[in-house]
Amino acid sequence: MFTNNYRYNFIDVFSGAGGLSEGFFNCNFNPIAHVEMNNYAAETLRTRSCYYYFKKMGNLDYYYDYLRGNISRDELYGAVPEEVLKTVINAEISDKTYKKIFEKIDSIMEQDGVDEIDVLIGGPPCQAYSLVGRASAPSGMEEDPRNDLYIQYARFLNKYKPKMFVFENVPGMLTAKKGLIWKRIQQRLKTVGYSIEYRLVNSHDFGVLQNRKRIIIIGWRKDLNLRYPNFPKIEIDAIVNDILNDLPHLEPGGEHNEYVANPSEYLIATGIRNENDVLTDHQTRNIREVDRDIYRIAIEMWNNNHERLRYTDLPEELQFHNNIISFLDRFKVVEGDMECAHTMLAHISKDGHYYIHPDIEQARSLSVREAARIQSFPDDFYFEGPRTAKFVQIGNAVPPLMAKGIAESVVELLDGLED
Repeated sequence: MFTNNYRYNFIDVFSGAGGLSEGFFNCNFNPIAHVEMNNYAAETLRTRSCYYYFKKMGNLDYYYDYLRGNISRDELYGAVPEEVLKTVINAEISDKTYKKIFEKIDSIMEQDGVDEIDVLIGGPPCQAYSLVGRASAPSGMEEDPRNDLYIQYARFLNKYKPKMFVFENVPGMLTAKKGLIWKRIQQRLKTVGYSIEYRLVNSHDFGVLQNRKRIIIIGWRKDLNLRYPNFPKIEIDAIVNDILNDLPHLEPGGEHNEYVANPSEYLIATGIRNENDVLTDHQTRNIREVDRDIYRIAIEMWNNNHERLRYTDLPEELQFHNNIISFLDRFKVVEGDMECAHTMLAHISKDGHYYIHPDIEQARSLSVREAARIQSFPDDFYFEGPRTAKFVQIGNAVPPLMAKGIAESVVELLDGLED
């Protein structure tokens, strides 16, 4: 988009809403292309590209007008150069489509005068690798075609030969198909010319108030003197309530987009909330009154004794599910008084029972904005689509603070090549 003002460039595949990209944006990388098949996520990427365009121009007023609802999305998109929006390629990556995607990326590179790609980032959809996904699928997702999307990732490596790549996924990738998938991934990535290593990391170590374990595979071209980066651990003096307490109280099904308190030190230090931010998406789903009664029991147990509610411990008049063998922790309170919340998953789009707000006076599930903050998305990050689609995008994303820590370490290694 602004090739002359950036030091390194990247391509993001299987982009989702752009959580991983956000970290690289913040480390002054130039996005050559984002490739994402989901329509709502692709619109989110375009909107975020507009944000960075206006930020680079030194005036975000027009973007904030969009967040306030003063202008339409078409008007927002019409105010930026076409090449900004073209960096988002809304397409599935498959055997049938990859050549056309390459053509579009080649065209962008030629137009921007870019000769080489520095970094490829992204990770195939993780549902086929995740332990939760395998447990809930009748076949354990053995035949899920998403198991083989790493082949498409390797095609991008073989075509553009970036200096490095960052491949993010769930720990279950290592054990999918009894470890066969991981063995094949290693073989394929090495075959196209890369040395690779992986680490199991936790987003909390990057300053995110969430316990989220992920596999980060880093690869580098075999002809380059590179290595796996060192990720410095960030010490946090904050609790989860520090990202909730400046937001207005909501009833189930409510929405209120005005801040009610000054931001916490954590929100300021991480950039999650800034001085001129416009609050959006502080909306929550409606729930049955019987579920709200269950929420109150779960909240009281957690806040008083740090005890989790088991479904079978509920009074019989509050038990409506036939399954009393598995998923007994289906009602779970967010750990407001602790340093990190439990893992934010896309399942929040189906119901909010696993993400109950810790305030018993509200007795509701998390709002879209609260979920985004737990993932460390800044308040100026706007998610396109209906509420359900927004929750999916948030739950599937790489936390931007974690992505920034990864990007900073990648920059150090790339800088070392030029010394």
